[in-house]
Amino acid sequence: MIDKLKEIKKRFEEVSHLIIQPESMADMKAYAKLNKEYKELEKIVRKYEEYEQLLSNIESAREVLRTEKDPDFREMAKAELDELQPKQEALEEEIKQLLIPKDPNDSKNVILEIRAGAGGDEASLFAGDLMRMYQRFAEQQGWKVELIDYTEGTAGGYKEIICSVSGEDVYGMLKYESGVHRVQRVPATETQGRIHTSVASVAVLPEAEEVEVELNMNDIRKDTFCSSGPGGQSVNTTYSAVRLTHIPTGLVVSCQDEKSQIKNFEKALKVLRSRLYEIELQKQHEAIDSQRRSMVGSGDRSDKIRTYNYPQSRVTDHRIGLTVYNLPSVMDGNIGEFIEQLRIADNAERLKEGAGA
Repeated sequence: MIDKLKEIKKRFEEVSHLIIQPESMADMKAYAKLNKEYKELEKIVRKYEEYEQLLSNIESAREVLRTEKDPDFREMAKAELDELQPKQEALEEEIKQLLIPKDPNDSKNVILEIRAGAGGDEASLFAGDLMRMYQRFAEQQGWKVELIDYTEGTAGGYKEIICSVSGEDVYGMLKYESGVHRVQRVPATETQGRIHTSVASVAVLPEAEEVEVELNMNDIRKDTFCSSGPGGQSVNTTYSAVRLTHIPTGLVVSCQDEKSQIKNFEKALKVLRSRLYEIELQKQHEAIDSQRRSMVGSGDRSDKIRTYNYPQSRVTDHRIGLTVYNLPSVMDGNIGEFIEQLRIADNAERLKEGAGA
């Protein structure tokens, strides 16, 4: 492990030098790549420096025990050693986790898409509940959520809602949310008190940067239309809403959240770029899947990943078999326990894969 850390520190010093060179700053693609590598290596290097300092302090305490005759000094050294040694084990575990090969998309912002599935109005209401859950979680993380497009359900909630989420390690945390979410509860309109099952699908797409997906504007047809829904006097009077069609793939993206056509165009372009990026990622994943399939890292939107049972106040994640009985808290955005356990399971898979390599 120490040899690997030394190599990483050496590479970090190289990147630190390269990133300030004029030729790197002149090439946006190269600069973005170096900047990303710098941030990733910096976390490991800072932890390695902390580890080196800790080892130095442990060795100093041992040296006192070996050479010092004074009982007071020996007692102080022993107390320091008792405090430092557990820290060494904890720090080594942290470093091992940091050394696990990372998904290169973990540090990206995301496009979050929630769609009502089977269950009619109840599915739309549940999609709205999921959106609120993610908004609350984003607030806890200090992330920024921006609405891009939505279609409201006839009884409330959303048939579909799309937004962008930006902040630190957004994709790394939210990627495990992709898939089918199932709710079991008695709808407000149910007179017999029967429990209904409805579903909503969640897609978490890493936001693609311009340097990663080159869009040919000749391949995009732009249509404008009047916004619908809340928005003040400008609604239905100006052609501010934008619909983009990517002719080669047939992908269609709409945005009507902003009053400005230019801002709606920029947001729609961001979604289109991310969807095209996801298509490329899927091709890569299919190639990897022929060799290995991680149970938690797949992000397949057709997989049923979690059930929210209201009568029992129970939430179950089917991928790791984790069940909690605090549904109101989960729906209020407290999904950190699920994400942490999914991360641990995913890292265990990666460690196993590394050991088998």
